[in-house]
Amino acid sequence: MFQQYIHQYNEEIIDTLNHLDSKEFEKLINILREAYKADKQVFIAGNGGSAGTANHFVCDFGKNAVQGTGKRRFRIISLCDNIEKITAFGNDVAFEEIYSQQLINLMNNDDVLIIISASGNSPDLISACEYAKTKNAHIIGLTGFQGGRIKGFAEANIIAPLTSYEKIEDIHMVITHMIVYFFRNHPEYLAE
Repeated sequence: MFQQYIHQYNEEIIDTLNHLDSKEFEKLINILREAYKADKQVFIAGNGGSAGTANHFVCDFGKNAVQGTGKRRFRIISLCDNIEKITAFGNDVAFEEIYSQQLINLMNNDDVLIIISASGNSPDLISACEYAKTKNAHIIGLTGFQGGRIKGFAEANIIAPLTSYEKIEDIHMVITHMIVYFFRNHPEYLAE
């Protein structure tokens, strides 16, 4: 029974990974490449498990995507790593604005916003996208189900078309590692 369970769980994950949209992945990579070349900031946000994935990606991407002593790395900032700030904005302004309020202070024109959301419909993430649009920011989505409202904001959106939040989060973590691994192993892609 348990071996069958493991096999079925993994089979759906593997099948989903094998059918990710490579054109969307290429668009995502190109957006990040251009941000690096223009020395733009990359912001990332998510809720719950997606916030954990976002914070993990900040560590990996900020440290490992560009190799070499003294080389400039990606400038990436998590909007979900300061619980004091998040709860202060949630309590004093509105929970729907916990991320957009941070962007007001930090985002410059043509920066990048990465949104990780299984449903693609979280009000706080939608608000962040709406604010990012006012700054002509490039928006990248990692979503599940059918992409939700985030899909409509994103220039590049990779959908894990599943209905299990756990499996969608698994896929999103793999995608973030794929991004880091791509840049680390293709340093010529960032050459000026």
